[in-house]
Amino acid sequence: MTILHRVVRWLRSETRHGRKHERWARWVGRSWAKVSYGFRIEPTWLELNQLNITIPGLPTAFAGFRIAHLSDFHCSKRVPSAFLNEAVEVAQAQQADLVVLTGDFIHKGFKYIEQVAGIVSRLSAPHGVYAVLGNHDHSVRNALGLRRYRHLHRAVAHSLSRRGIQVLHNETVPLTRGNAAVHLVGVDDLWSGRFDLNQAYAGLSSSVPCITLAHNPRTVERLAGRRCDLMLSGHTHGGQVNWSGLGVPARVRKRQRLIAGLYHYQNTLVYVNKGIGFGFRFRFGVRPEVAIFTLHPPGHPE
Repeated sequence: MTILHRVVRWLRSETRHGRKHERWARWVGRSWAKVSYGFRIEPTWLELNQLNITIPGLPTAFAGFRIAHLSDFHCSKRVPSAFLNEAVEVAQAQQADLVVLTGDFIHKGFKYIEQVAGIVSRLSAPHGVYAVLGNHDHSVRNALGLRRYRHLHRAVAHSLSRRGIQVLHNETVPLTRGNAAVHLVGVDDLWSGRFDLNQAYAGLSSSVPCITLAHNPRTVERLAGRRCDLMLSGHTHGGQVNWSGLGVPARVRKRQRLIAGLYHYQNTLVYVNKGIGFGFRFRFGVRPEVAIFTLHPPGHPE
């Protein structure tokens, strides 16, 4: 009996180990498939997101006004130019009234400035194409504002401007339809050392709706009561990873509340675009995007 018990116990042990090995193999297989997908598929699997936005006091002349929003191209040898061209084609096909670009045109250095400027120069809209620069365009990687490439931002802005894209540096332009107007504000990047909301909002009437372009979504925390109905941002890449069971690691690591999508912050709607490009080629659960906004006054049928 003692020998039989030992045999049974041994068989049960082998069965348990076998099941453990089988479970381990399945886990490794699933994880490898996810990693392969995150490297090969999702980084260039473009998503088109369309949103209806209600803005208090929006003139009826602007009802149905459409804005195409692209961000974070990060043009470099890692990001295929064919993919950047695809994103531009998708945005252009939406026939928006206005196109806005919220920074990080290049990943680092001067090499790819002309390439990305040539790609985005194919964008056009009746009310123009406007841009603000991101921290990478300023060669700034953190809030300390330390630069690696002097005057990089000037070269990026110059190349874009030469191709008809108006780069806003802490300034406002009016968007008009007939006698109606909406403010379009563009602010320099939060980490650039050139960020100046006082200059950007100088002389603006709080009775006029306002749309703000700001690369870093945390700019909304600095508004201090200024009217901003809609802020369009990028910077986060949506965290690039939203892994089942782990969530968005970037949210925890950087204590970032505004990661991706539409948020209410006090009296402002903030949209954080997941961006198009990447520095490190990996996305999981956070596809690159082109966002299209259709504006409506309150009570207007969408």
